[in-house]
Amino acid sequence: MTHTPRFASVDDVRERLADHGYLASDAIATTVYLADQLGKPLLVEGPAGVGKTALSAAVASATAGELVRLQCYEGVDEARALYEWNHAKQLLRITAAGAHHDAKGADEADWSSVKEDIFTDEFLLARPLLTAIRNEHRTVLLIDELDKADVEIEGLLLEVLSDFQVTVPELGTIRARQTPFVVLTSNATRELSEALRRRCLYLYIDYPPADLERQIVALTVPDLDKALTDSIVRLVGALREMRLRKSPSVAETIDWARTLLSLGAAGDLDPGLVRATLGVVLKHQEDIDLAAEKLDLAGVLT
Repeated sequence: MTHTPRFASVDDVRERLADHGYLASDAIATTVYLADQLGKPLLVEGPAGVGKTALSAAVASATAGELVRLQCYEGVDEARALYEWNHAKQLLRITAAGAHHDAKGADEADWSSVKEDIFTDEFLLARPLLTAIRNEHRTVLLIDELDKADVEIEGLLLEVLSDFQVTVPELGTIRARQTPFVVLTSNATRELSEALRRRCLYLYIDYPPADLERQIVALTVPDLDKALTDSIVRLVGALREMRLRKSPSVAETIDWARTLLSLGAAGDLDPGLVRATLGVVLKHQEDIDLAAEKLDLAGVLT
């Protein structure tokens, strides 16, 4: 297995991610660079919607690599994460062989040959982990929302990510020829094991500071004028300071900017328009009611 770094420096990470639409803070750029240099998985935690998944896509684009994603959920198992056999195709092969043997007479050697034939690469369904290991080209492996999966899946990841190899009993051990860039994301709905954390570099992505969020909005919604961008970022910042059930994410800031632009808003925001569109950034009625009651729109928007 070979490991060839993808980035030349921290500045190289920052510039190449920006070229692909991801504005990285110093902490993000530095941690991505170190994970790339050391060939270690990167564990990224933080609130939903702050760019954890988008970071993986940006790294893949910036390095001309394939993004392979394992979406975790309760009940995801080895067959969904690693590999499984195509039983339907195997059954068809056995049925076809059986018909042939009935016509010409079968012996034990013939059936042994059929058995060996159905446990070949042709009948193997590679899932994300095995796909990333078998790829000979640059690959970014995203293990998304790991905290939603059962604890047992972490044991599988420890084995796979330690040596980047998989043992298929019928085929033998499959070793990676290149080290994938691995990103694990978590919204911290449950605590991940210390054994897994020890094998990773750690990065926490929080809501960005106002200056960076303004740059993100300007990059993704370039037709929005500066005054309106400033008003949107100030308002979202004020909402995040409130005791809401769910604070607005960066993704929702962008959605709200696009919404206001489509409604023809420009310059100073109208408080009435803000109240009418709070459902874009707040997704619980109690949060909308609280914001409408407590938020000093006149003070925030001026």
